[in-house]
This record gives sequence, structure tokens and C-alpha cells, in this order.
Amino acid sequence: MQKDGKYVYCIIATSYECNFGPIGIGGRGDLVSTIGFQGLSMVVSDHPLDHFVLNPENILAHQKVIEAVMSQFNSVIPVRFGTVAATPDEIRNLLDRRYSELSELLERFENKVEYNLKASWRNMAVIYKEIDKENTGLKKLRSKIEGLTDEEKRKNLIVEAGHIIEQALQNKKEFEAEEIVTAFRKTVVAYKHNKTTGEAMFMNSAFLINKGREVEFDNVMIDLGEKFKDRSDYYYTGPLPIFNFIDLRILPEKWEL
Repeated sequence: MQKDGKYVYCIIATSYECNFGPIGIGGRGDLVSTIGFQGLSMVVSDHPLDHFVLNPENILAHQKVIEAVMSQFNSVIPVRFGTVAATPDEIRNLLDRRYSELSELLERFENKVEYNLKASWRNMAVIYKEIDKENTGLKKLRSKIEGLTDEEKRKNLIVEAGHIIEQALQNKKEFEAEEIVTAFRKTVVAYKHNKTTGEAMFMNSAFLINKGREVEFDNVMIDLGEKFKDRSDYYYTGPLPIFNFIDLRILPEKWEL
């Protein structure tokens, strides 16, 4: 028979035992509740100690539980995905040992939520034409390539041109991402750029904002969508747990499966 531990989702400040319903990770319908110590609590559910599955369903379940907690609490510190404690006493001992640190985090991120924004160019042919127009060195290189009959030299220059285009594309991504960030400077507390995928995506960023400014964020997005409607597409989600702004590791490391 498998032994259950306590899967940890997040940390909140409460002296009361809370019940968030049978929404626990793993698909068993485990009850999500709290284990506390002197006003700090970890949100947990039962989970087998020796059988943890990394899949999209569990990742989504982890996030959905934290979002459910966010609907009731103004300060929620997410814990790294895949964290399982053996016993409730382990959780209480950790809350005791790291009481000051965790309390400070809860205070610092009170009333904070995250929004994620991805932006992509609609027509890459237009972008590459702009790169050609903006880069005089690339124009000269293309002319050289067209006039060469030596196949080896021609191949080397094509590779060189490819590097120039790649760097120019990266520079353009950074420039246009910064233009978007500038539009949000009065609305957001902080931002973080993540890796983009594919040639068309020029922005994949997380924004930290204060609760109550969600409508303001939406309005900025509406303005950006209208301003760049013929050039770019935008997709944003939120409010979300602040995963991009805190990566809380719970020790001992054996908790992380």
C-alpha cells in the first residue's frame, strides 16, 4: 500500500484551518486544506510519496489550486511544482525555521498578481524587408553574393549574411519588446522577459501588478492592439500566481520529487 505525504501548493498567512475543496493534484479528488504554524500556513493535499507524475494535467492542477487560494487571500506565495512533505510535522517545523523569511515574502507580495504577455509579428516578409532596408552592410553583402562565381566563397558569404540577419532580427525583437514595456511602465510593479519561440514571436514576458489595476492593464493592451493591429498579434493571460517573480524552494530537497 502506498504511503501518502502532503503535496504543497503555496503559503498563505492565516491562523484558521481552510478547506478549498476536493481539487487536489493527481486526479484522486483529494481535499485541499491547510497546515499552519503561528499564523502561517501551507496549502496542501494528500499525495503518494513515491509516485509523482510530471505531466500537463498535474502542472495545470497545481496552478488551479493556487488560483483558487488567490480568490480568497490577498497574499499567496507559490511553492515549486512537485514539492511533497512526508508528514504534517515536517511542514510545521519548516514554517517555524523559516518563519521570518516567509512572513517577509508574504508582506512584500501582498496584493500582487502576474500577467503573461506574448506578442508575435503577423507577416515575417515585412519584417525581413525592414531588416534589408535598415542594414546597409547586408545590402552590400547580398550584392557580393550575387556577383560571385566561386561557390566556396559564395557559401561563406551566405553564412555571414545569415548571422547578420539573425542578429538584426534579435535586435528588432528586443527593440519592439521594450516599446511594449514602455507602455506599461506606469501600470506594472516589475516585469521579466522569458525566452521566445520561433522567428515571429518577439516578446514573451511576465508583468507583476497590484490587484485593482487589472482594468488598467486591459486598457493598455487594447491601446496596443489598436496601435499595432496591422503588424502584431497579442495574447495575454491573468491574473495568475506570481510564478515568474518568486521561485520558492522548500528544503530539505527530498521534498522535491
